Amino acid sequence: MARVIIRPKARRELQQVVAYLVENAGLKVARRFRQAATETFQELAAMPAMGSPRKVRRPEFAGIRMWRAKHFESYLIFYFPRQGGIAIERVIHAKQDYQRVLG
Repeated sequence: MARVIIRPKARRELQQVVAYLVENAGLKVARRFRQAATETFQELAAMPAMGSPRKVRRPEFAGIRMWRAKHFESYLIFYFPRQGGIAIERVIHAKQDYQRVLG
């Protein structure tokens, strides 16, 4: 199985999404999101080139890729391919200006 590393910022963002969904859509939807995110991470780790490369100004994000969360396409997953898997850097709602967030 390919390795998935979830960076602290992405972990906090995932927790915020789950909390938002619990409050606004219910526990069942929040659990579905968490499961869908986990499945998406595993799929990306198995095929890291699946996501589209993004152009950003900040050098620390050079080479970052983007993919939408399975069944929750409004949530964008930003990650780096790594030897044997991926590193999840950010999880951002599609309505946010990810160019501003990532620089």
